[in-house]
Amino acid sequence: MFGWEFPPFNSGGLGTACYGITKSLSEKGVEIDFVLPRSYKFSENFLNIISDKLPKIKIKEISSPLVSYATSQNYRRRVFLLKKSGINNIYCDNLIQEVYRYSLLAREIAKDTCCDLIHVHDWMTFPAGIEAQKILNKPLLSHVHSTETDRSGGHGTNPEVFGIEKEGIKKSDGVIAVSNFTKDKIVKNYNAAENKVDVIYNAIDKNEFSSDSNCENHFNFHGKKIVLFLGRITLHKGPDYFLDVAKKVLEKNKDVIFIVSGSGDMDQQIIEQAADLGIADKVLFTGFLRGEQLRKIYKMANLYVMPSVAEPFGITPLESLASKTPVLISKQSGISEILNHCLKVDFWDINEMANKILAVLENEELEECLVDNGFAEIDRFNWNNVAEKIISIYERLIWRKKYM
Repeated sequence: MFGWEFPPFNSGGLGTACYGITKSLSEKGVEIDFVLPRSYKFSENFLNIISDKLPKIKIKEISSPLVSYATSQNYRRRVFLLKKSGINNIYCDNLIQEVYRYSLLAREIAKDTCCDLIHVHDWMTFPAGIEAQKILNKPLLSHVHSTETDRSGGHGTNPEVFGIEKEGIKKSDGVIAVSNFTKDKIVKNYNAAENKVDVIYNAIDKNEFSSDSNCENHFNFHGKKIVLFLGRITLHKGPDYFLDVAKKVLEKNKDVIFIVSGSGDMDQQIIEQAADLGIADKVLFTGFLRGEQLRKIYKMANLYVMPSVAEPFGITPLESLASKTPVLISKQSGISEILNHCLKVDFWDINEMANKILAVLENEELEECLVDNGFAEIDRFNWNNVAEKIISIYERLIWRKKYM
């Protein structure tokens, strides 16, 4: 299996999904070699680490400055800062070049690996999977958690990234999409046959978020209601729409605090937008959170809002519901296909979004109804079911490769 982030060194939902998937697969007897670039180590040696928590998962690390959710711009900035700090064994100044270097190193790993199938996650690992496929002659399964058209938010795509995605999907024996929203894009934009793409929705470890936490010790909001945005601060997540909505809500109800939790390439823009809108005193920026801080911030909120412009799936609404916090989600998201006990709105309809937020904040019965039904509904979103579906695809592709 090839990936490019894995907890605790992750900055988004892909790492969370990879952990949930591999943990459940390992519990069902699947042995996994998980290959990833480790941006915080700069050794030329390949390292093998066996996790105590995941005994059947062997993590193989390749020295690389590749990082989660990298773009060409922030990759160049990262390389510049690393070199400035005295780290000079950076092989490529260009993100695309580094992705292909990663694939060649992955090919060397494949020469010493015995496996039945190659499973890759998103575009940075597609070339690595293709190179491993050449060596091992095993089925290649591409797991698409997002596409370049999602990440660009409809404002133009990177043609090199798009080309890598298209080649990876073309050369794969099978493709997993995290929603029908994503499958439709794969079929339409990448010319994949519909029967080549299986939809498997992501899931959640409910117990991780449902335990009680004391959230009152760190902040005192003097009885004000709290509305939460939590995600990467990037175009397709819609943080700018969140602030526009905040402005409208505050015009009707000043006793609301809006929390923006996360980090990304729009950090400075969003901070300036809050100031320009005159609501900076009502918006709290926490930066990226994980672990207990993440669990507490969910529980502190009266409502979680996901205003994504294009969201292939969206694990965070499930985390919020597991924390017994109601959610309002964009209709332009994969999770909206299957989550029922929540509020839904088009990301661009800030008037309707503001109305729905006010309705929850001002109606305790509505909030409680959304909490109770949402908490019960997420029982069906579990990684055990996801693993069973993935294993059935493994078996199908392995059989097809062997006998057809």
